[in-house]
Amino acid sequence: MGKQAIAVLDSPAEAAPAPALKRELGVGDLTLFAITCVVSARWLPIAAHAGPGSVTLWLLAAAFFVAPLTVAVAALVAKYPEAGGLYLWARRDFGAWHGFICFWVYWMGIAFLFPTATLLYAKVAFSLLGPSYAHFGENRFLLLAVALVLMWVGLGANIVGLKVGKWAENLGALATGAVGLLLAVVAWMVWARRGTATPMHIFPKWDWRTVSFWAAIAYATSGMEGPGMMAGEIRDPERTMRRAGWAAAGFAAVYYTTATIALLIVLPAERISEMNGFAEVAESAGALLGAPWVSPLLATLVLASGVGLIGGIGASTSRMPFVAGVDRLLPKAFGKVHPRWRTPHVAILALGMASTFLLVAYQLGDTMRAAFDELVSLMVLTGFLPFLYIFGSAWKAGKQLSAISGIAVTLLALVCSVVPPGEITNVWLFEGKLAAGTLAVVVSAWLVYRRKKLVMRPAPLPARG
Repeated sequence: MGKQAIAVLDSPAEAAPAPALKRELGVGDLTLFAITCVVSARWLPIAAHAGPGSVTLWLLAAAFFVAPLTVAVAALVAKYPEAGGLYLWARRDFGAWHGFICFWVYWMGIAFLFPTATLLYAKVAFSLLGPSYAHFGENRFLLLAVALVLMWVGLGANIVGLKVGKWAENLGALATGAVGLLLAVVAWMVWARRGTATPMHIFPKWDWRTVSFWAAIAYATSGMEGPGMMAGEIRDPERTMRRAGWAAAGFAAVYYTTATIALLIVLPAERISEMNGFAEVAESAGALLGAPWVSPLLATLVLASGVGLIGGIGASTSRMPFVAGVDRLLPKAFGKVHPRWRTPHVAILALGMASTFLLVAYQLGDTMRAAFDELVSLMVLTGFLPFLYIFGSAWKAGKQLSAISGIAVTLLALVCSVVPPGEITNVWLFEGKLAAGTLAVVVSAWLVYRRKKLVMRPAPLPARG
């Protein structure tokens, strides 16, 4: 086959256009949708634990990654106002294989993200309910049940249509904002009563550890690509994406900085753990202010924000296998829409089932849990790959300054991800796992891609318009 086969792989063939999706998202809905994809409360204790220098790191991430990503996505939605997002952009700008590997890596990363995210949200909620309920967070079966409900409420709402599903994202975004507002109000009351627990020296000490942490902070602010994947369901996509993107980007910058400061006002950084920081802050503030209602209210809001996160990321990510199914690189069922709800229900169900399997495997076996933790750490390296394609497409769309900034941050993150942490004793084993994991992702993508491409040529994506 050789070179002749490769030539066939990238030559399009005539086929029917993709089924139409309903354009349900206006500026307000898309802004809230973008907030659910970009902002996650789970990063706040991690940033606060690192100290007040995180405030500067958040601002730098907003300037050099969030803003360029917002410009890039808005330009690409204007250029390609159709469903598909990362897959579509890389497919059109760099070829079929690049589109497929971009989609495959991103989709796998989300499938592995959902189990850890839902478990964390469930565990945080139990810990916030106080000592009487905190032990439930150690019960695997109960934690699994709550995590599954959280996941399928978020995904299920989007299966029955964006007209319904967008309310899960809207409520999730509002809950996320309410978490930040509650923390700010509580912190102000604590500050008025006894001052700040942490001296606010917001300029970090720059060393390699700080640079590595900033790369993680920048990755935490990603997500603007999510609403961009919904271009086929946005009303007036060019104008709407631009306005919603900047509103969400501004919200993210304000939210992360003010909420991190709020946590540090209540407790010193060393007393805020990365896993139970919310519970520790709520308990301390509640005792000082005589407000036991802080913890259960925060628990409710955190859970609601988790539903929005799963719904937003799940809905947007499912648009890639949907278009890949239309392109005949996946089974044709992925390219179908529900006859009544007009949603890519098969693509959403596939993501939910894959994440459910990983979640159950993670919870029910210590051997699987250890293997899963290792695999998640391996995904860090490949997780940044799609952003190289996004900013590469942004360069082709004429947004060179944003592309340069975004690519620089992405390359820095990639370098940081291959440098072993200080606690690693066997450097060769660490690097070997990274190399093996990256190779496994790329090879698995190539096997699926090659098999489908050799069976039939891909259908062209629908024309712009």
